[in-house]
Parts: sequence; C-alpha cells; structure tokens
Amino acid sequence: RKAKPLACHLRLGSFPYSTLSQRMAKKEGSNKSVLDLERYLNQPVKVKFSGGREVKGILKGHDAVANLVLDDVQEFLRDPEDPYKVSDETRNLGLVVARGTSVMLICPVDGTEEIANPFAGA
Repeated sequence: RKAKPLACHLRLGSFPYSTLSQRMAKKEGSNKSVLDLERYLNQPVKVKFSGGREVKGILKGHDAVANLVLDDVQEFLRDPEDPYKVSDETRNLGLVVARGTSVMLICPVDGTEEIANPFAGA
C-alpha cells in the first residue's frame, strides 16, 4: 500500500499545508529585503560590526541578508587606552566582503553629521 503525501493530511488552522507552503514560497521567492540599500549603491557608507569595528567604504553590492561588498574601505582603529573609543587613525583595507550576520549598522556618509552627546554631562 502506497502512503499518501503528508501535505494531504496536515492542516494548519483553516488552510491546507500545501496552500500555506505555496504562499510562503511566493513571499520567500520575492527575495526582497527590508533594507532599501539600492539607493546607496556606489555611494560611501559607514558600517559598524558586532565586534565593534567600524569601516567606511563605497557600497558595491548587497543581498537580502545584508551581506555587503565594499570598495576603497578604511577601518577606523580603536584607541589603545580605551577600546570602546574609535581614534582618528585609519588603515586601508581595499575591497571587503562583509557577512550580513556581523553587520550591526549601515548608514550613508553623505547627509549625516556627528553631534555632541546631550547625555554626556548628566
């Protein structure tokens, strides 16, 4: 006796499993990211990573999970006395492929400026 496929028997709520999986496939198939990084292609961006490193470079490519390709990358080195503080020293890294799971922040360089911390005196 031949077994029937599981999709025929399994129901989730009021939708058959096969219908639900087709809907999920359509959503996943769109491969559209929540981040709209297309408008920052070939523009300078600043990226902060989970380990605390910060880099600045030209965004050349990306995917749905924020894997990034950056060119002309400069890494901002940390202050040796205070590892939480970024110094003015940089080193050139060139072309970098960054894994999306380590990316914490992506921001455009143009149109942003550093302001004084309003909570520093409190």
